[in-house]
Amino acid sequence: MNDILKHKNWTEWKPFPDPRKQEYLFAPFGYGIYQLYNEKEKVKRYVLFGRGKNLALRITTLLPSPLGQGTRNNNEKRNYVLKNLKNILYRTIPLNDEKECRTFESKLKALNIHKYNES
Repeated sequence: MNDILKHKNWTEWKPFPDPRKQEYLFAPFGYGIYQLYNEKEKVKRYVLFGRGKNLALRITTLLPSPLGQGTRNNNEKRNYVLKNLKNILYRTIPLNDEKECRTFESKLKALNIHKYNES
């Protein structure tokens, strides 16, 4: 697979936290990229990815209200994450700035390996 997926600075895969159980999210407060994976899907495929200048906050928008924060417009993505929450894993990679995030995100998107391939 592509070097971007094997980059040494990715965190280990972790279960996506369920806010209803007061579980913790471990993610940078600064710039970075997140990636989600559904470990139970029949077709082994990544779910989605994205970037943020406050990655921890950005990840909290991946769930629908009132569980998630923010006002993301893509309910399909958020409902998918919630419906599959017990099987969703996530990982993050901290980056230095917006430019580095955009470059990294573009490389991930070019792989076309995510269920939702737009960020």
